[in-house]
Amino acid sequence: MVAGSAKVARDPVHHPLFARYYARVSVAAETRAGMATVRRRLLGGLSGRVIEVGAGNGLNFTHYPGTVSEVVAIEPERVLRKLAVEAALRARVPVDVAPGAAEALPVKSEAFDAAVISLVLCSVRDVTRALAELRRVLRPGGEVRFFEHGRGGGQVMRFTQRTLDRTVWPPLAGGCHVAREPIGALRGAGFELGPYRRTLMPENGPKLPTSYCVLGTAWRPARDTADDPATGRS
Repeated sequence: MVAGSAKVARDPVHHPLFARYYARVSVAAETRAGMATVRRRLLGGLSGRVIEVGAGNGLNFTHYPGTVSEVVAIEPERVLRKLAVEAALRARVPVDVAPGAAEALPVKSEAFDAAVISLVLCSVRDVTRALAELRRVLRPGGEVRFFEHGRGGGQVMRFTQRTLDRTVWPPLAGGCHVAREPIGALRGAGFELGPYRRTLMPENGPKLPTSYCVLGTAWRPARDTADDPATGRS
């Protein structure tokens, strides 16, 4: 069971029009933009108990390998969460879909072997707090798999991204930002970065403000100095 999930009185995120649009576009992107291949790379080799933050409409679920014992999928948006519940029924592994925000995950500390974030950091209200929560719920040495989009391209593209973030893009795109830097955010949150690679999505299509993506792995340090009394930090 997800701790506290029954106590959520209302959805922390409410973008019903964008959610319906995203649900249609994301399904089409599975083949047209190669997202199904990305999901297999993102999730391959995972094992144990996994938390997926910002599960959307659940398109990752069928790609989890049988070595995963359970997935707890947190999705704040009601329309997408309903689709995720339906997708969970088609998964090869047990998936529990629950409401909740990335900045206040309704689960116990150090309860998961791995965490998955896929196109999530662009839209959370507080990236620093969301990553602190991710670190909290992972066991020491726990793994993070991430696929995120953010800042990229040359000077003109980066100026365009910053301008979009300050103006029309977040209201139109469900709170999404295109100029965030996920690698820097993960490093700043105290995660140890593993291998990652930057890529364009779609690889052979036009370069859009949303095209600059990164796929990789990070870990919560096995000895987490943020919780070590010897460092004087808490």
